[in-house]
Amino acid sequence: MSILLIEAFYGGSHKQLADLLQEEIGECVLYTLPAKKWHWRARTAALYFMQTVPANANYRILFASSVLNLTELIALRPDLGKLKKVLYFHENQLAYPVQKCQERDFQYGYNQILSCLVADIVVFNSAFNMESFLTSIGKFLKLIPDHRPKDLEKIIRPKCQVLYFPVRFPDVSRFMPEHKLAHLEKITGVKGNGDTYLFRGLPFQQKYRATGSLMKNSSSSPESGLCEAQSGLRTTQQERLQYPLTSLEKLNKSEASESTNQEVPCQEDKQHVTFNPCNLLSGTDYQQRPLHIVWPHRWEHDKDPESFFKVLLKLKEMDLPFHVSVLGETFTDEPDIFSKAKKALESSVLHWGYLPSKDDYFQTLCMADVVISTAKHEFFGVAMIEAVYCGCYPLCPNALVYPEIFPAEYLYSTPEQLFKRLQNFCKRPDIVRKHLYKVVVQNSFTRYNAILKYKEKNVKQQQHLINILIFKGNMLGRDISRYTNKD
Repeated sequence: MSILLIEAFYGGSHKQLADLLQEEIGECVLYTLPAKKWHWRARTAALYFMQTVPANANYRILFASSVLNLTELIALRPDLGKLKKVLYFHENQLAYPVQKCQERDFQYGYNQILSCLVADIVVFNSAFNMESFLTSIGKFLKLIPDHRPKDLEKIIRPKCQVLYFPVRFPDVSRFMPEHKLAHLEKITGVKGNGDTYLFRGLPFQQKYRATGSLMKNSSSSPESGLCEAQSGLRTTQQERLQYPLTSLEKLNKSEASESTNQEVPCQEDKQHVTFNPCNLLSGTDYQQRPLHIVWPHRWEHDKDPESFFKVLLKLKEMDLPFHVSVLGETFTDEPDIFSKAKKALESSVLHWGYLPSKDDYFQTLCMADVVISTAKHEFFGVAMIEAVYCGCYPLCPNALVYPEIFPAEYLYSTPEQLFKRLQNFCKRPDIVRKHLYKVVVQNSFTRYNAILKYKEKNVKQQQHLINILIFKGNMLGRDISRYTNKD
């Protein structure tokens, strides 16, 4: 094994990228720590890996995320200092919003700056991530009372480049309502059934077409809110929503249930997930159903759930019809707004809580019409891109990474603008259901091979790692040449 992968926070997008690199680049060995107690991982992971990573003369490259204090690890393990060191930023602490400015917050950003000085290549998942970090170094270091270091941005910048996060998607066509399938057919000119419908001509699809299964996707992430099957999710009433069934067994089950005229009662899952099939109005045409809004983010303050729920409650006060699915992972300290909002929005809730099953997660996204972000912090936004991939109309803040990814028509500048857009969509859900997206296919994994200096003959094996981004008139990474170190 010539590539040493170290992930000090093995969860979410961190896990997704580490697993993808290990799976697709055969000469990797991976060492991890669980995705718990982030602050302690940032403080102490280097000492742990000093003891657990064995010495190996075959290592040539060290790839780690910026949670790890790379400087400490290299000092503790001089043998690793001889490797080509690649540091990957999923997020940066210089631009991360904190609720209270405490002395300990300085240390995390300071550690990332030191790690950049030690690294040979510094990779960011977006231009916003990179620029917000580099341009904040000077201001950040002014917190030092005296004898401040100078010109660190000039030292670090030449090492930096942008590599967009390599999202790999399953075939979700079997979960899509008919109008979304029809839109995809218009856009792609591809017809098909079930698992073979979406992008079946692409190289990555051929591998999985025979099995009819989801592509292997290791992103059970806090950001994307992927989840485990819940008993209430696959009910007869939900299957009546004109979604293609995933198997003959489910078809038979549905037909048997309908023939005996049995109804599935409304249930609330014991594990915090609410699925209320009685609200799905199964007897009505899909185009006549209320607008379905989805919020698939971590339940933390930096995603600003307060702003999201204020808008929904305002819609509720105006008696505007809508359904809502609130996904995403919950951690130790759940903001109080979630329990209050759940009670206030109860009659409109379809899903509430983390969904560990990928099938259920993507099925919920395919059911939805609009996906909302109210984030105060976002350096890439896998969850939003997954939702758009499933045919949701995105509404994002005109800030952070979003203008880098989405055209202006999908951006809002104030909560009032968001409310007005949703007010219009609640009155006319057909607007978003008739909206057409462009499908842009981009192979982004080749450049990961390049920074890891992997052999060119193996690049052809990576062709199924495709970034598929669905949005109108725009391409992710449309102009990143100025952010890329070509050497």
